[in-house]
Amino acid sequence: GQRIEEEEHHSLETFSFYLSEPLSKERVEAFNDGVYAIVATLLILDICEDNVPDPREVEEKFHGSLLEALSEYGPNYLAYFGSFVTIGLLWFVHHSLFLYVTKATRLMGLLNILSLAFIGGLPLAYQLTSEFAEKSHNEIEAIQVSCVITFFASIFQFAIWTTALLHERETLHPFARYGGKEHAFMFAKLALYPCVSLGAFFLTCLLSEFSTAIFHLMQIVIPFAFLALRIFVRISLTVIKSVMSLSRQKVVLLEEEEACLSSTETLS
Repeated sequence: GQRIEEEEHHSLETFSFYLSEPLSKERVEAFNDGVYAIVATLLILDICEDNVPDPREVEEKFHGSLLEALSEYGPNYLAYFGSFVTIGLLWFVHHSLFLYVTKATRLMGLLNILSLAFIGGLPLAYQLTSEFAEKSHNEIEAIQVSCVITFFASIFQFAIWTTALLHERETLHPFARYGGKEHAFMFAKLALYPCVSLGAFFLTCLLSEFSTAIFHLMQIVIPFAFLALRIFVRISLTVIKSVMSLSRQKVVLLEEEEACLSSTETLS
């Protein structure tokens, strides 16, 4: 009986030890890439299925002009490109995040699954903003739903980074920890989409003229804002470094002057 109790105690210790083990970073990335690939495929299938003009309609209604027929589907194509840019940039941010992660904890894995759950809702957001593209109350509500989906998909990525910073010695590379340049870049990347989606949501509440076309143009412009943000962070970091170096030089000069004054006083 004592031997059986010892074996059960040992097995429980082993079980609890494996529960506290970190997740495989490679498996998390592979699962993430698979979900992003499926979401992008669903988006492509949506745009290819119902947004191709019928040849008879092109001949009868548009006098054989394919470009005129395609112009009627312009809002749908704009919604597609805006949604695809959002998926691509969120994948890029996640890829950049896990470049700095050495180990993934179970909490990081849970937050990653929650982020992927809202990533999977981006084709739904595309269908809403493409179907309700006319001036109506439903158009504003479709934009708001898209903003909510994008916000939660990106804020959970930000939560992954925050969780990794809490255990940075075990989870992050040294150059991505607090105070580093890459830490500032990563913080700016992860904060971009939550801020943009919240800003677009509040604009729909304040501006009645806010439309799906403006919303999708904002989505397409975000990559350029991404590059501008990186340049801005670089410039601000160089300015801070130059200011700190100048202040250090002033401190060194003051110490040298004090040393010279003290030496002259001792000589006198």
